[in-house]
Amino acid sequence: MKPRNPSLIGIVARRIIAFSLVAMAIQIGVVLADYWFDDEKLSVLMLQQETENLAAHVQVRNGVVTYEPNHEMRERYQDRRDDDGAIFLRIRTAAGVIVYSNCTSECAQHFLPVGVDAPQFWKRLIAPGKPFSVAGGQTFERGGTTVLIELAILNDPNGFVYGALLHEMFDSMIVPMTLMFCLVIGATIWSIRSALKPVAMAAQTADALDPRDGKARLPVTRMPQEIARLVTAVNRMLTRVADLIQSQKLFSSSIAHEIRTPVSIAKMELSRINDPRARNAERDLDALTHILEQLTSLARADAVDPAAYQRTSLSQIGAAVAEAIAPFVFDHDKSLEFVDDGTPPVTAIPALVENMLRNLIENAVKHNPPGTRIILACGPGPVVSVEDNGKGLVDLPEHHEDLGYVKSSGQLGLGLKIVRRISELHQATIAIDTAPKRGTKISIDFSAAV
Repeated sequence: MKPRNPSLIGIVARRIIAFSLVAMAIQIGVVLADYWFDDEKLSVLMLQQETENLAAHVQVRNGVVTYEPNHEMRERYQDRRDDDGAIFLRIRTAAGVIVYSNCTSECAQHFLPVGVDAPQFWKRLIAPGKPFSVAGGQTFERGGTTVLIELAILNDPNGFVYGALLHEMFDSMIVPMTLMFCLVIGATIWSIRSALKPVAMAAQTADALDPRDGKARLPVTRMPQEIARLVTAVNRMLTRVADLIQSQKLFSSSIAHEIRTPVSIAKMELSRINDPRARNAERDLDALTHILEQLTSLARADAVDPAAYQRTSLSQIGAAVAEAIAPFVFDHDKSLEFVDDGTPPVTAIPALVENMLRNLIENAVKHNPPGTRIILACGPGPVVSVEDNGKGLVDLPEHHEDLGYVKSSGQLGLGLKIVRRISELHQATIAIDTAPKRGTKISIDFSAAV
């Protein structure tokens, strides 16, 4: 299975995500390093965060202040006195009433005297370096009562410093950077979609171009400069392609026209020679003339002017073709029947439809034995068909896939190629029903031209 081409939006979005994540990682690393090597700032953050956690469990009921920790808080701030360090906690009111304390002499050693007015925040360094050994406190208002929560941390046995770092990263960096990241991605995708809208419009216009119109071009108005340059380049290419196709059409038509005259002269000279080889040469020239006529018809079909389409009757065209080609059919010992079951008016080029029917009848005449019955039917509905009871298209094994072919006999099968091209010009569909010794029926449905 062929892999799909990557989306431009996907490419840009992935790159922006990758670079944004790298930038976020670098920024987080820089900020972490800044906090980690600034002991003063980091210790203050640690004390502020831990005292705020404790304040959430301080309650005031009927004017009485209580400390009601859950199991997790008791484990986190339990009194520790070991080689790993220690944590001391004291909660008191501004009036000096002790609400909770897990220390005795240590409180006097590390905390402010009870009689001292409670400051908004205080901090004291017990020992330098990491893990931190600091003491400090912060006041909070609970139910109209000022409460001072004091905490002494010796060697940070519970790793409070890491919690402070993560909390600071999450609140101050990760959340705002994630919001900015999402906004940047959203704005980028929206901007790319908006910028690519003219490209999508140009693609839709290109799909809708009429291949028969050599002057069809893509619009360049109201397009960004970069896309306008691309569309202009495509239009220049379309102009060159149209000129090339037109040159090829003129070349094919001119060659067929120029060769017809010397071929006619050669046939006239051969007719004066009484020799079987001259008759063989005449038959070869007739075949060459037929091929030239088909090449001319094919070139004419490729050089259609959209203004040539008109409302016409398939029945009238069929009747005119049957009348004109009947002598040719009879001369080859075949019979021709015209059946008109009624057809509605269609938008078509009468000359090309006539050419198409003529090619189908000529094929039926040339590739079937004497006595073959040929029926040209119009209708019912916008359908024309040519049917014979001959040997079938035994020389056309891939007729349902490609109607232009080189037959096993060595002859160039242009007749059905012309039929297919004319059908495409009218958006008509071709159906072929054939079998050896049963005959062939080729139907062309002009429903799209009604």
